[in-house]
Amino acid sequence: MSAGAALEFRVAIREAIVEEMERDESVVFFGEDIAAEQGGVFAVTPGIQERFGTERVFDTPISELAITGAAFGAAVTGLRPIIEIMFGDFMGLAMDSLINQSAKYWYLSREQRSVPLVVRSAVGGGGRFGAIHSQTHATWFQGVPGLKIAFPSSPAEAKGLLKAAIRDDNPVIFLEHKRLYSVKAQAPAPGEVLPLGQARVARPGRDLTIVSAGKGVPDALEAAGQLARDDRIEAEVIDLRTLRPLDIDAVLASVARTNRMLAVEEGPATGGWAAGLLGIVAEHGLHDLDDVWLLSTDELPIPYSPTLEDAFIPGAAAIASAVRERAGVVVGR
Repeated sequence: MSAGAALEFRVAIREAIVEEMERDESVVFFGEDIAAEQGGVFAVTPGIQERFGTERVFDTPISELAITGAAFGAAVTGLRPIIEIMFGDFMGLAMDSLINQSAKYWYLSREQRSVPLVVRSAVGGGGRFGAIHSQTHATWFQGVPGLKIAFPSSPAEAKGLLKAAIRDDNPVIFLEHKRLYSVKAQAPAPGEVLPLGQARVARPGRDLTIVSAGKGVPDALEAAGQLARDDRIEAEVIDLRTLRPLDIDAVLASVARTNRMLAVEEGPATGGWAAGLLGIVAEHGLHDLDDVWLLSTDELPIPYSPTLEDAFIPGAAAIASAVRERAGVVVGR
């Protein structure tokens, strides 16, 4: 697809997998229902098995631990597996293979064997999937050295980051927010690969830095547009792109310009990446900041009720409201 054309998020994921499998014969792809006619629950991967055959693309039994164990074995013997754990909530079943084997094998083998594998999962609320199919599991893995975590916010980011993840010699957790699958936006330049660990300024501003990842980025951009239009508040939006490693330099550079920071996370504050980021900003000695705070979900499981779920997730309206409240803006004045 040419740069500038509209690209759907789910198609961006598919294109990245196909292009990397064409580029490198060691790339294989397997998981639950990924080779089915519809291409999985979210119709992301149809036609890939027909293109590359059953030895490189295949469905697995319903066992997340078996999938990640097979991926670890494949990776240390020369392949570059991409696997899909259908919902991120099920990553708890795969913990041992990922955090005690894949993440540590480079270290334990005295740097003799890398583990180049990618774990794709659908994450996030807003789809009425209920409490055990709507979590974002990134923070379960953030304290594990040896893992990387990517969380794209747009089709172009999804394609470029997934290509980088597949080429990386470390295990990469790749998060795909459900409410982004049908989003269409500008395609990346042909062959573009986005480096892991490098954030971007999604919108420049002077009054406030809003930091987020995944679906939080388009929500922050929408909120920034409302604030600029209605309140003359110019917010800078930072898209982290990856949650491990965090691009601290990009965040600090933005905060140095604006002197204020709001971190937005779809997840509880306790143990979340947003709280950790605020701590890092404080650690780096920015004592003259006017304000830093976070917006997250309540300390509760994600509700199934559409009304409750909508109120639970910090979307664009909640972000704009939080900024106005913090800035002392009187709405409607």
